[in-house]
Amino acid sequence: MDQLALLFVLLLGAVVSVPVGDRLKLPAPVLMTLLGIVLALLDFVPNVSIPPELILPLLLPPLLYAAVRRTSWRQFTANIRPIFLLAVALVFVTTVCVAAVANAIVPGLPVAAAVALGALVAPPDPVAATAVAGQLGLPRRLVSILEGEGLFNDVTAIVLYHVAITAAVSGSFSPWRAGLDLVLSAVVAVAVGIVLGWGANKLMDLLGDPTLQIGLTLLVPFASYVLAEEFRGSGVLAVLTTALFLAEYATDPDDVLTRLAGHTFWDIVDTLVTGVAFGLIGLELHNAIRTASGRWGEMLGWAAAIVGVVVLVRLLWLLPATWLTKRLHARRDHDEDIPMSLRETVVMWWSGMRGVASVALALAIPLQTDDGSPFPDRDEIVFIAFGVIMATLVLQGLTLPWLVRRLGVQADTDREKEFEKALAVRAAKAAKRRLREIEAEEELPEELSEQMLRRAHDIGVRITPEVGEDERREAHEQRVRRLKRVRRIQGEMLSAARHEVLAARSEAGADPEVVDRVLRHLDVRSLR
Repeated sequence: MDQLALLFVLLLGAVVSVPVGDRLKLPAPVLMTLLGIVLALLDFVPNVSIPPELILPLLLPPLLYAAVRRTSWRQFTANIRPIFLLAVALVFVTTVCVAAVANAIVPGLPVAAAVALGALVAPPDPVAATAVAGQLGLPRRLVSILEGEGLFNDVTAIVLYHVAITAAVSGSFSPWRAGLDLVLSAVVAVAVGIVLGWGANKLMDLLGDPTLQIGLTLLVPFASYVLAEEFRGSGVLAVLTTALFLAEYATDPDDVLTRLAGHTFWDIVDTLVTGVAFGLIGLELHNAIRTASGRWGEMLGWAAAIVGVVVLVRLLWLLPATWLTKRLHARRDHDEDIPMSLRETVVMWWSGMRGVASVALALAIPLQTDDGSPFPDRDEIVFIAFGVIMATLVLQGLTLPWLVRRLGVQADTDREKEFEKALAVRAAKAAKRRLREIEAEEELPEELSEQMLRRAHDIGVRITPEVGEDERREAHEQRVRRLKRVRRIQGEMLSAARHEVLAARSEAGADPEVVDRVLRHLDVRSLR
């Protein structure tokens, strides 16, 4: 098997792991990691030879962009305090604690190298957290915090990592210089993200065609990451800024086709790239095993100690942080998404799985320092990092569904239904309001006006039939039954039309492009 064949195996596994994970009630990223481990143990499977410096630029931009599409700037600002406590403060605390323990138990490990180890194992993986949370039906407030933590903790960890690596390689360290680099990195990243987001938004208006617009969204995350890194900024923060800008300002409510196609496209990208990323994590186990040859007992002991520190620090930090956030929350007028019970805090604690960023940072550790000597204890750092990744991702990923069921932490479906009903009512009222404006501008026949009024009401009914409960129940139920019947008949009519058009594709003299254009029109009509 060569590298290309291995890539196709991972892509196939990424697709298959989703339905298998749904059936087994297990997260797809965990299944892909297990697949990678199995492949790594097979003799005919080659070692992965991706340059370490390319792993982050190739994998993180599309994964982060896809994740940001599921959130909003308003959601982020509403959760700024819990996100700061987890994504910034907790990363610092974890880095310091891991560095202290590693420096104490690993003979001869320099402080700078120990800090690099702490930084690369500190950030929980955003992809694993959101994938697991989405499948388990957790409360929205927990999912919001996990998404926010996962999106922003990589920024802090990667900056700390680069500072520590620079100190280890050069042999010198300046706290003032490190602090200045941190601030400049953030400022440059935000500036690049905003400028590129604004430019991409203008370019989308110029392109017009949905295919070209979606293609541009694929290029934008990579461009944002590379440009920020080129100007010594944080590529991760730049991608997040660009994605949040586009999510806020590049949405045209009437551009139905681009929105539907873009949503499907990014679901596909997210599934495939996530699968490949976690498959690579399992495959890299082969290199970690080779590193520990002859020193299993000693190195497993070090890895177990660091795993204990990472897991324990997260729990000890979450308990007071949750209490503090709840106290601050009580003084605010608007809602803030925070864990509201000890059970939810425990689920937050056990969701701290490490993944793609930790692997990439571990593999990116230089082989040599500036004076030509080997990087201190590089093999030991890589092995410990993989021990933490495997223990948290596989152990916590496999047991988290059981823990969630055992604690009974589930989403508030009643609240979600009420919000959906409220949105349906708002949509119907907006349609009726626009109808009244049209009636004031144009003279509509009474029959047409009544028909349009019924259709405005049906907009809400199609979203959720419960919006009609305030009216006479019997009349409402009759309208719902009639609407369902009309939609069923219309669906069968459109299905017959699609079959006929597709049949024409194989006829002599038929132009496939014209057939596809007509079929696309019918497909869009079917979604309305």
